[in-house]
Amino acid sequence: MNQDHSRSSSLLSGRWRITEMDAWDAEAIDLVQPGYIQFSGDRQGEFGFIVVRGWMDCRPFQRDGQAGVEFSWAGDDDGDEAGGRGWAVLFDDETLQGHIFFHMGMDSAFVAKPYGDAGGEEWQ
Repeated sequence: MNQDHSRSSSLLSGRWRITEMDAWDAEAIDLVQPGYIQFSGDRQGEFGFIVVRGWMDCRPFQRDGQAGVEFSWAGDDDGDEAGGRGWAVLFDDETLQGHIFFHMGMDSAFVAKPYGDAGGEEWQ
């Protein structure tokens, strides 16, 4: 992995609180648990919102000079098999912005903040 990709991975590593989505309001995002997206240093990650849970295969990249990650994902949507792709970019204000796509289905932009900055919630 080159230095830029290592930098991207380390900047995005950790758990992020999904605070906004285009397709759903805050109450829906947090239906089962607080919405989140998490990246680990081993090119893996996971997310959860509403009744959707996904496990990601991540690839670091740069977009307009900002650290980012593209991913494919597999998981479930209320017990039904689901999958798709997405991306996320870290902006200077420590806001993560991205988009999650469901294969042959819906998609939504999202905004996420580091867990400590998103209302004080802790994660398990």
